[in-house]
Amino acid sequence: MAREGGAPGQTVAWWQRIGRGEAGQALVEAALVIPVLLLLAFGVVMVGRVAHAKVAVQAAAREAGRALATAPSESEGVTAALQSARSVAEGYGLSQSKLAVDVDSGGFERGGVATAEVSYRVPLADLPLLDRVEVTVSSTHAERIDLYRSREAVLR
Repeated sequence: MAREGGAPGQTVAWWQRIGRGEAGQALVEAALVIPVLLLLAFGVVMVGRVAHAKVAVQAAAREAGRALATAPSESEGVTAALQSARSVAEGYGLSQSKLAVDVDSGGFERGGVATAEVSYRVPLADLPLLDRVEVTVSSTHAERIDLYRSREAVLR
């Protein structure tokens, strides 16, 4: 099935005339859409990294506070809290060089509060357009030291 084309005596199939005048349109559309899709993909990766680090920092702070509050003595508690926080962070795959842990025993008195603060600098430099950018996430956890702790544990 052929129809007449533009020139007299020339026959052109109808499916050959459909694409005329649209040459390069797909290339222009791709050039407009691909950068937006890439930014969206890199944004999802960035949000995922920050969310993962936030969960890891919260877990590390919680474990450090608990280790300090349940320790038999203040010095053992501080050591256990620091070790616990670093161990949890390592389990989540966080770099120890970008991790900061601060613990406060609050005098280590019965009924007192043991506090752990953990922060982590999330590196994003390997993502395009984010050279030397780091996002810092932090979490603080306060754990109450039990009022009815054994005196033997306190006297050790």
